[in-house]
Amino acid sequence: MERLELSTALSQSRQFVANLKKASQVDIRDCYQCGKCSAGCPLVSAMDYNPHQILRMLQLGQVDKVLHAKSIWVCAHCATCFARCPKEVDLPRLMEALRIEAKKRGIIKEKTVDLFSDLFLDSVQKYGRVHEMGMIAFYNLKSGQLFKDAMLAPTLLANRKISPFPHKIQGQQAVQKIFAKAKAMGGERL
Repeated sequence: MERLELSTALSQSRQFVANLKKASQVDIRDCYQCGKCSAGCPLVSAMDYNPHQILRMLQLGQVDKVLHAKSIWVCAHCATCFARCPKEVDLPRLMEALRIEAKKRGIIKEKTVDLFSDLFLDSVQKYGRVHEMGMIAFYNLKSGQLFKDAMLAPTLLANRKISPFPHKIQGQQAVQKIFAKAKAMGGERL
């Protein structure tokens, strides 16, 4: 079992926790470890640490362990945990803030999740919606799985489920304003 020097870990993590609270608007001290978040999480079996364990590790100052956890990348932000939490701890916001911090430090545990997220946001910023075919093609190309979905393309195209051409939405300026506002609030794209 790993020994933890609690007073040192807590003093070293104090600034990180304060910055995390500012970024996510979540106070980790609100969690009293009831475990309802973990019990309801549909992806908990794919995580290395359950959601309530992530919160407990943060409460104990184990920042590096949390930032290296696969769990922060596996979270699908479905908000089941948030809906079940008696203290209304917004775990999806916290997980996103942890992902951003991990990415800033170059700790990207699940590179495909990060790639998917970047391509999704690029498509939304460019067209106002996701261009599925372009996103699939770029994702497969950049993740090294070029022909992964090639067999599906003829059926999807024939049934008009995807289009080879992107379509911009009306009100593209509103989307650009959202991205500009997010950037002004500190939501930089990494």
